Amino acid sequence: MLRASLRSFLAHKGRLLLSALAVLLSVAFVSGSLIFSDTVTRTFDRLFASTSADVTVGPAEDFAETLPSGVVPTVPADLADRVGAVPGVAGVHVDATVENVTVVDSANEPVGPTTGGPTIAANWYVTPRTPVKLTSGREPAGPGEALLDRDTADKRKVRIGDTLTVLAPPGSFRVRVTGIATFTTTNPGAALVFLETSAAQRQLLGGADRASAIAVDAAPGVPDAELKARIAAALGPGYELRTAAEQAKSAAAQLGGFLSVVKYVMLGFAGVAVLVGIFLIVNTFSMLIAQRTRELGLLRALGADRRQVRRSVLTEALLLGLTGSTLGLAAGIGLAAALMELMGLAGMNLSAAEMAIGWGTPMAAYAVGLGVTLVAAYLPARRAAAVSPMAALADAEVSGQGKPLTVRGTVGGLLGAAGIAALAGCAAGTRTASASALLGLGVVLTLVAMVVAGPLLVRPVVRVLGGAFPRVFGAVGRLSRRNALRNPRRTGATASALMVGLALVSGLSVASSSMAASFDAQIDRTLGADYVVQNANFMPFPAEVTQAVRRSAQGGLVVRQRFAPLRVSAPDGARIETSAAGYDPELDEVAHVTYAEGATPAALGADRIGMDRDFAVSHGIRVGTVLPVLFAGGRQASLTVGALTDMDAPQAPGAEGGLFMGMGTLESYLPGGQDAAVYVNGARGGDVAALRERLETALAGYPQVQVRNQADYKELIRGQISVMLMLVYGLLALAIIIAVLGVVNTLALSVVERTREIGLLRAVGLSRAQLRRMIHLESVVIAVFGAVLGLGLGLVWGLAMQQVLELQGMTALEIPWPVMGAVVAGSVVVGLAAAVLPALRAARMNVLAAIAHE
Repeated sequence: MLRASLRSFLAHKGRLLLSALAVLLSVAFVSGSLIFSDTVTRTFDRLFASTSADVTVGPAEDFAETLPSGVVPTVPADLADRVGAVPGVAGVHVDATVENVTVVDSANEPVGPTTGGPTIAANWYVTPRTPVKLTSGREPAGPGEALLDRDTADKRKVRIGDTLTVLAPPGSFRVRVTGIATFTTTNPGAALVFLETSAAQRQLLGGADRASAIAVDAAPGVPDAELKARIAAALGPGYELRTAAEQAKSAAAQLGGFLSVVKYVMLGFAGVAVLVGIFLIVNTFSMLIAQRTRELGLLRALGADRRQVRRSVLTEALLLGLTGSTLGLAAGIGLAAALMELMGLAGMNLSAAEMAIGWGTPMAAYAVGLGVTLVAAYLPARRAAAVSPMAALADAEVSGQGKPLTVRGTVGGLLGAAGIAALAGCAAGTRTASASALLGLGVVLTLVAMVVAGPLLVRPVVRVLGGAFPRVFGAVGRLSRRNALRNPRRTGATASALMVGLALVSGLSVASSSMAASFDAQIDRTLGADYVVQNANFMPFPAEVTQAVRRSAQGGLVVRQRFAPLRVSAPDGARIETSAAGYDPELDEVAHVTYAEGATPAALGADRIGMDRDFAVSHGIRVGTVLPVLFAGGRQASLTVGALTDMDAPQAPGAEGGLFMGMGTLESYLPGGQDAAVYVNGARGGDVAALRERLETALAGYPQVQVRNQADYKELIRGQISVMLMLVYGLLALAIIIAVLGVVNTLALSVVERTREIGLLRAVGLSRAQLRRMIHLESVVIAVFGAVLGLGLGLVWGLAMQQVLELQGMTALEIPWPVMGAVVAGSVVVGLAAAVLPALRAARMNVLAAIAHE
């Protein structure tokens, strides 16, 4: 039986190739994502471990700034003297480092990265851990001089002697490049500008008495943990101390967010490939077993028992899984290398020589590859074992063709009813967490229900979709429709692969379109300013930008927006870390705020605060409640709730509760912050277009900020949502590729199965062109059937997703009908493309050989 299995596998290797491709794609995305993330993690672990000081003394860390305030936390620079006196300290250095500054050249073009990497300005000092070394020119000797890293200098064509402008939190200043520094480790994609230490303290931190941190070198033989304990005892509370290992771990945790996004995106592609590949493999093995009914019957007649037959089929699946997994692991290595090259375009230099392939990667690759094939082949293997010895004497065609679909209908109906109930519960939900859980359950149940009960829908739906075929194409059209109807199980399984991808795309398209429509409506409803001046990546900007806007407004109105991270102690005992917005008193002139209680003056008064009504109700807060509030930096306040809003609007991440206060209150408890946005209204009777020209002229030296009106703002939001859509369309492309393989496989095996039938049709007068047309039409109707099921299922999912979004304030519903129409048209193209090779093979058959085929 083993020899028979091996011979059968080799005899059908051409038919199994397409199934192996599905396994290959699944394994490639899994292994590629693991290799890439492991390589980046190991590379940056080495970077952080080699560049972190033995002990770092920094400002006390209160909580993360999800919406940055622009305040640069500092410690006193003379802390270095106290730290230097601690036994076991070999050296102390003052750090003056600021991230996300903007550097421009003489033409006001950004010098730093424009693809998301930070531009970091720091003071220059050399230790064995310095990540760069001076390779040309000289180090900065005083104010007005700077070093630039070589990667940035080469990309932006900056040379020694060029003048740059640094836009830092305290203000902008000019520097002349005196030297170029080259990375000695991996360049994380950042641009580095180094200043002389005292100049960096004044120009980056606002004073020569400030430092962003104190870097400490341990004396030989003194462990980092012991030195940390000594310094902590000498300084007392109020500072954050980290050893080199802790600093590296913290930096790696920040990088982990980026890695998680990449890993989960890749694993999402792998999941789709696995799911769609299962349908392909099930269909392939089912058809192979159906075509080998006589062969399996003969094996049973010769003495093979059911277990041996089942084991024979699973052995073929095992060989398929091993082949696909091995090729997929190799493809995954190539995919990881391609991702590393892609990161290189973004400035993150990763060497393929440092590629990390841990023991877990091959294990995961083979677990996925073998698991997919063995799970997918199990049911066909059981069906093969059920073939009786008498089948060897009959001309059996397709296994199970005539069996009723009662069981499928019952199981599919029950699963579908449960799924619809879960989606209905999601739509009626009032809490996001529970509604999301019901949404996930409903999606899974309805998907499984459609897969199980899909064959029941073949006959009614295909009859409608192919209803015009007999009238348009005559006998060929009638034959193609009957071929699609003759085996509902096969047609349903083939269409299911396409259905999965299209259901995902249509559902997420509805959700993303509804999000965009909700934001559009929200902008129309709330934004009353002529223009908004804002950073491209929503980071705060220096005060001189606001001053330039005020000069350009020429009698118009300017209202600032600033954020403050804080922790609120609610009456119900909850301690909520969030961010509050600060506004100038004229907020009502640039925004339309809807209040449930109170008004803008009450919310923006001294030591007052406003918030969203739903947030207040959920935490037992009402107008007049006095809330203890802890601001970043340690200042405490007691703020009185002056107003509750009823905006029914989506909240930005990190801004739970929609808290806001007057700019005076915010500045009194968190001084030194930077504006995140400036809202501008032109003077009464003024030319709005001319105002924009003045603003853009005044801000030409600040390329990090843009001037936007309502239309620009909508385009910005839609552009961000389109990033998610690109991911969705990538998933669609992958699903379609595998679905096309499935249709090709099904048609190719169907042609082999119907060899004698095709020969007889040719003998009675069917031409080659008509035969090709028949197979093309059969393929098209199968593809469109899958598209119809996918779109219908996706629309139901999309409506349920929109109900979850509505709980987050995104109330608009928008169905992208052009996308839906394009999907249906694309499914026709998919059907035509998938039928090319099978139709060509059928047309080339020798008529007499086909008639004599067994």
